[in-house]
Order: sequence, then structure tokens, then C-alpha cells
Amino acid sequence: MPPLSFDLHVPRQPARPLPLLKPRHWQTQLIQLLQRRLQRPGGQDVLINAGPGAGKTLGALLSFERLQRQGQLRRFLVFCHRSSIASQWRQAAERLHLQLREWQPGEPAHDPWGEADGLLLTYQGAGRNLQALLPQLQGCPGGAWLAIADEVHHLGLDPEEPEATAWGHAFSRLTAGARLRLGLTGTPFRADNLAFCAARRIQVHDGDAWVEQIAPDLSIEPRDLIVAGDVRPLEFRFQDGWVDHGRHDQPGDTERSPLSEEQRESWRARNLRRAIRLGDSSSIALRLLLNARQRLEVVRRQHPEAGGLVVARDIAHARRLCGLLEEQGDRVLLVHSQDSAASEHMQAFKAGQADWLVSIDMCAEGFDAPRLRVVAYLTTVVTRTRFVQAITRAVRMDAQRAAQEAVPRHPSYVFAPADPLLLQYARTWSLSEPYVLRPKATEAEAAPGAGGRAPSLPLQAMEDGAGAVIRMRGPELPNFVLQR
Repeated sequence: MPPLSFDLHVPRQPARPLPLLKPRHWQTQLIQLLQRRLQRPGGQDVLINAGPGAGKTLGALLSFERLQRQGQLRRFLVFCHRSSIASQWRQAAERLHLQLREWQPGEPAHDPWGEADGLLLTYQGAGRNLQALLPQLQGCPGGAWLAIADEVHHLGLDPEEPEATAWGHAFSRLTAGARLRLGLTGTPFRADNLAFCAARRIQVHDGDAWVEQIAPDLSIEPRDLIVAGDVRPLEFRFQDGWVDHGRHDQPGDTERSPLSEEQRESWRARNLRRAIRLGDSSSIALRLLLNARQRLEVVRRQHPEAGGLVVARDIAHARRLCGLLEEQGDRVLLVHSQDSAASEHMQAFKAGQADWLVSIDMCAEGFDAPRLRVVAYLTTVVTRTRFVQAITRAVRMDAQRAAQEAVPRHPSYVFAPADPLLLQYARTWSLSEPYVLRPKATEAEAAPGAGGRAPSLPLQAMEDGAGAVIRMRGPELPNFVLQR
């Protein structure tokens, strides 16, 4: 008779080393939140609103790793909006000893994951391969799985125009069988007043009517991250000045407008278009760029690897900015959507191969470069979403710098024209605003990109002289509007 054995021949997954990362306080809250949702029926969608540098990627993966160890989840599927961000997810997964690979057409229909813990898809790839993915994911055996939507606000939902929001509808159909759907965002609102996937909507009273509001399940504000030392504070330098309109060869046909004090919307927009021109008589853009260069030199005395980002209006404008910086001896890289080598240039900047990165809407979301310490905002895009996304590229910290700096961390710097809307956004950049879904009848009254609320210009003009630099600092910025 063979000896007795306690080996029940239960198949076990190979042991994985425990991650050495200690979760941040909010990441521990996320793990606990997902544990509760798994125990509650009907709680499939979870929305996390956390600013840049909060650790959303690691937080999501840490949560999955913990729940997988507990046997509550087995696999995960990550959706992201750019291929360049996919590499960041793979690197983060490697730190936690998770195997994450990109999904490829022709995967086995019975188990698309195979031996991997997670699959990676872009939103565009999911939409293009919807019919191939549907049978694989809907009939997937082997336990519960987690769907993660990175920058989930890109997944708009419009029942009346499903083709216009194809990414959102593809995600909804593909993740119908997921045990949980986790949406990650740093800007939980859209410019088109639409809802988005993996987001809970609640009814709130607004004046005389009830409206819907997107309600994050967990919200981590930038000011909280600054206090904890997880990210850097920002200091602002707004370049003021006078802007002349009209023909200079006819003095009587010229009108002068103060950049920071202009309250007429049409004139405000005209002022900004002129202010970012390098050849404009006001020299606002030139002075701004010069001040940004000087500040970067100062920062490098303590942070030798520091670099700067210039946000330009278009390709021609960006090339002129590159030329000016190169004339000063700076190493400059240009990235834009028409350049096939844009991703390589962005990686080269991260590696320290350039002093400045000049971008046209390529470094707004998901661009992680902790060496970035100075941002020069020289574009006519003045939605709160785009402005905050651009400037918060400079708040990230890496472990090496965090070990060298005390809390609060050394600030990063933002240089911009003294446009009244940008001044207003700077006062509230570290606060999270609710996203209210307005009825279509009042959409014209909503502001583009301001969470469904129209931004108002300052009620009183500032007393700063034209040509001066308006300074603001700290996570909770002082009120710079002076009472007359």
C-alpha cells in the first residue's frame, strides 16, 4: 500500500515573487474598493480620477496583482489610446512580475491570453478588430477578468451617433463579460458634453433643474499629491504686454489692447494669436521663451538633467521656435503627428538627448518624463483640459530625485502669455472639477473643455503693468485679481 500523501494534485500556478513596491495610500484605497465591488452584484464600473504622477498605471496593476493572489481575478485586459503608452504599461507590469503582451489578430479563440496575465490593446485596434475579438472575449473560460481603460474619457458614448464614438461602443461590447471595468483618467470630462465608459452617473440639482454628473469612485487631487511629495508643485510666469492691432503704416488705424486685461472675448482670442507670434511687435513670445531658457539654466544648478517642453501652435510655428533655441546652442527635438519618428524623438528626450522638446499636441496625455521641469505654453488652445494636461507633464518625480529632495519638492515652472483664461485655469489647476452633462438645449452655453461649465473672465482687471511678468505659485494659488 503506497504511503499516505496530502498532495491532492490540485494544479497550482507557479509562485511569483512578491512585488517590492509599497502601495501609496490612495492605491491601497483602490485595492480595497475593488475588493468590495467584487463582492457586490451590479458594481462592474469603477472610475478613478487622479492627476499626472499619481501612479494610476501602477495602482491598477497593483490592484490586479493583489486580487489575483487572492483568487478573485485571473486575467486583465488593458485598453490605451496610443501605442507609445503601451510600452509604459509593459514596463510597469514587469516591475510587478506580471506578463503583459500585445494582442495580435489570429489569437486562439478559446483563450486569447494563453500563458500571459494580461493583454494590451489600443482603442483603435479594438475598434478595427471588434468582430475577431468578440467571440474570444465573450466565450473566454478560466475565471474572472479585469478590463482597464487608460484615459477613459476618450471612450465617449452617444446612442444617437454610435459611429462618432466608435471607441466607446467597441469597449462596451468587448468588456461585457468582464468582472470589473476600471476607468483611469486625470481629466474626467469631455468637450462634447458626452458621457464615457466605466463611469457612474448621478443626478444632481443645478438651479431649477436636475442634471447628470460623472461621479468618480475615487478622486485624488493634485494638491493632495503635492502635499504628500508624490508630485512637484508648479509656479507660473505669465508674460503680459500690449498687443497692437491694425496697420502700422497708418497710425490712426491701430488699436492697442492690454493682454491680461482684455475682457472682450473676440479681442482676447485675437490678442493671444498675436502674442504667440515670434515676430510680433509686442515681443511677448520672445520674452517668454527667453525667460523660460533662463529659468531652465537656474533649475539645472540643482537638477543637471532637467529639460524643457515648448507647446507650439502648428508645425511652421514649431520649426521657428526650434530655430531660435538652436541659435542659442540648445539641443532641440521636434515632435508632431505627421512625423513617423515622433515616438523615437520622445524617447530620446526622456533619455536626456535634448535640452528642449518642441511639440504640437503630442505630449499632452501619458507622456512621462520626470526630467521635464519647464513648460513654455505658446499655442492658441485655451481649453482647461488641454492647458492642464500640458503643464502637468512637469509635475512627475522619479525615485532618484525623490530620494534627493525634501518635501515639498522643488517646483517646476510654467511660462505662458497672460491670457485671461489661462490665468484663471492656473488658479484652479490643482483642483478637480465635476463634469456635469448638460441637456442638449443648453450645450451652446457650456464651455468647451471646462467640464460643461463656461469659464468666465476675471470680473476686475489686474493692476499689473503691461509688459510685466505675473507670478503665481503653490498648490493653492493666491488670488491675483486685485480690488481697485
